Amino acid sequence: MTNATGRLPLIAGVLSAIGASLCCVGPLVLLALGIGGAWIGDLTAMEPFRPIFIGLTLLFLGLAFRRLYLVPQTCTPGTPCADPRTIRRRRWIFWIVAVALLGLLAVPWFAPWFY
Repeated sequence: MTNATGRLPLIAGVLSAIGASLCCVGPLVLLALGIGGAWIGDLTAMEPFRPIFIGLTLLFLGLAFRRLYLVPQTCTPGTPCADPRTIRRRRWIFWIVAVALLGLLAVPWFAPWFY
């Protein structure tokens, strides 16, 4: 697999987590920016799709984990992926993104504390 296809599960996980938390993060961000009104209550229209987005997020995070830890890397010597620092950097980025995504998924449980 090339670098572009190796990043696809992580990027897809980010996008699906944003979709999963859109119903709750959106109004919270708008309120933090000082934008308010009764129309903010209508932003919860994505709430019925939240379980689907959560499932997609966990699926794509699982695929990225599998790609980084379980599938053996086949690299030609002299290419960037043959350098152990590259895989270490990718794993660090994965864990940073995974923690951020899980934080986004947890927003609905913590959002009532803020408004």
